[in-house]
Amino acid sequence: MHAERISPFADSFLKRRSLGFTHAVHDFLFTYYSFSPQKLKQWVPSFEEDLTISDNFRKDYPWLNDYWFQLNGNVLSLNQNRIHENTKGLAKFVANLCQKVLQQPPRFGCFGLHEWAMVYKLSPETIRHKKHRLRLSQEELVTFVESQTICCSHYDAFRFFTDEARPLNTLNPTLETRQEMEQGGCLHANMDLYKWSTKLWPWIGSDFIAKTFFLAVQGRELDMRASPYDLLEEGYAPLCIETEEGRKQYQNEQQQLAERASSLRSELLAFCERFLLLKSHKHFSPQSRHVETLIYL
Repeated sequence: MHAERISPFADSFLKRRSLGFTHAVHDFLFTYYSFSPQKLKQWVPSFEEDLTISDNFRKDYPWLNDYWFQLNGNVLSLNQNRIHENTKGLAKFVANLCQKVLQQPPRFGCFGLHEWAMVYKLSPETIRHKKHRLRLSQEELVTFVESQTICCSHYDAFRFFTDEARPLNTLNPTLETRQEMEQGGCLHANMDLYKWSTKLWPWIGSDFIAKTFFLAVQGRELDMRASPYDLLEEGYAPLCIETEEGRKQYQNEQQQLAERASSLRSELLAFCERFLLLKSHKHFSPQSRHVETLIYL
């Protein structure tokens, strides 16, 4: 069941938030990405699915009675009259991005150094995850970062570099160059398949969103295991990229995740191409915003 797979992550986040607790690894999936935990738990069909349902089914899934759905007899489906032009524009953007990333050769030489660049030359009081100590002293961290070639191609990772670390990046990804810069070896570009799929909710359906969510979980866990933080209390043994053995292990896991992501990216591209064949409508929706705003959030 969809909810049974998602709930351990979504419910744990909601409970932590209510108690004022944080999780350095998993909270990111609900704070950096804007899709709500409740919506993530609620299964919906894609626009290509028709469900033959009973009255009890609608009682068990009350959210399927809302604005997005229609019922013809006992057949429930998404109401394609609710498709808006801005959603089609977003689907076109996502399709173009997927196509360009699939055409780019993936690169596997970054070793997750973006997390190190985010704490480079910061004092302990100013690092993001203050309750977790760094595995290296600041002097050791600086020496290691400066010994490496930073080649971060992901805008949203690069913008969190410290001011001192930004000039160390051999690339300069920007919002405007996202489609040219992103590539399939990038951990964050692959995690972002979750972001792009949720922005096409409900049309893409929960089954695909769940696939990308669990890819993002895998990516986030690798991301933070390879970070300079000591996360043993959270149950994560460090992947020590400051060693040659650790860099080889990171690269191996990065490649495995990239292979999985490539398949999902192809699925997402194919979905967008099918979705773009549908007719869109101009009437206003509570969720209607300019596509330029939607795609960059």
